[in-house]
Amino acid sequence: MGEVTANVENTVRGWISAGEYGPGARLPSERQLAAELSAGRTTVRLVLARLAAEGLIRSEHGRGYFVCEQSR
Repeated sequence: MGEVTANVENTVRGWISAGEYGPGARLPSERQLAAELSAGRTTVRLVLARLAAEGLIRSEHGRGYFVCEQSR
């Protein structure tokens, strides 16, 4: 995992664990995350897919990514 990818993942995990985005909260769009974290959208998509596979967040087609209830 590259430095940018690790930074994106750690930042999103940090937001969730700190309660900045609580259960059920919608995360910023891929485009917003990419701009805010100085990363490419492909990197952001990779991280979001990884977090979704772990059950930390979920994807809703056409709506975005949401924090799962059991994340706390």
